[in-house]
Amino acid sequence: MSVRRIGVCLLALIGAGQLAAAVIGQVDTFEDGTTMGWFVPGLSPVPPANITTGGPAGVDDNYMQLIATGGGGAGSRLAVLNESQWAGNYSAEGITFIHLDVNNFGPSDLYLRLLFEDFEGPGPPVNFALTTNAIFVPAGSGWTGVDFRITAADLTALFGTAAGALLDTDTLRLFHNPDPDFPGPGVGIPTVNVTLGVDNITAIGVPEPGTMSLLAAALVGLAAYGKRALPAGPGGFREEGAIPLLLSKVM
Repeated sequence: MSVRRIGVCLLALIGAGQLAAAVIGQVDTFEDGTTMGWFVPGLSPVPPANITTGGPAGVDDNYMQLIATGGGGAGSRLAVLNESQWAGNYSAEGITFIHLDVNNFGPSDLYLRLLFEDFEGPGPPVNFALTTNAIFVPAGSGWTGVDFRITAADLTALFGTAAGALLDTDTLRLFHNPDPDFPGPGVGIPTVNVTLGVDNITAIGVPEPGTMSLLAAALVGLAAYGKRALPAGPGGFREEGAIPLLLSKVM
C-alpha cells in the first residue's frame, strides 16, 4: 500500500462512525465501487460513474468519473451533488477546507467551485453560497490535488448568508463556472464538453485537541516515511506531496 493511500485511510478512520454528516476526516475514496451518494438530479445520459482503476494511485485505484457533453440538454453541464455524508454543520465541525484529487481529461478547461445549499422546506434554498474563487484545472492536467477554502469569508452568498449556508448544509455541489454565480432554471451554468476524474474528497480543518494530536503525530511519521516514495510519471501525482499537504491543514 502506498504512503498516500495510508494517509487517506488514516483520515477515514478518524472520521469513521460519523458518516451521517460532514466531519473532519471524512474521505470519499470510491473504493466501495459506488459513487458514494454523489449524483445528478433527473435523467442524465452520462451519470456519475465509478471507474475501478487509474485513480491517483494508479492501477486498482477507484475514482468517480464525471462527464459533460456540452451543446445543450441533459448532461451538457458539469455538476454533481451530495446530500448524505457531505450535509451538516461545517462551522460547528471546524471544517475549513475540502480537498479533492482531480484529473481533467479534456477537451475543455474547467473552473471548479463548491456550492453550499440550505433548505428549510419545499421551494428555493434560504441560504445559498458558493466559493468566490474558482479553481482552474486545465485540460490534460493529470491527477493533481486542489483545496477549496470554505470559511464564510471565502464564500459568496447568492441567497441568505454564507454563514447560514455553512451552519446547515443540506446539499454540497461541485460544478463548473468561470463566474461566481449559479443561475436558476431557464438559464443554468455554462455548458462544457469535458471528462473529469475525482477522488479522495476530504474534509480538513481544526479537530478537537485530542484528535489533532493523534492525527498530527501519525502524519509526521508518515511524512518521514513518505520521503522515500517514488514520484509518479509525467503529469501524475507525487506521493510525497500528499502527506505534507495534510500536515499543513492540521498543524
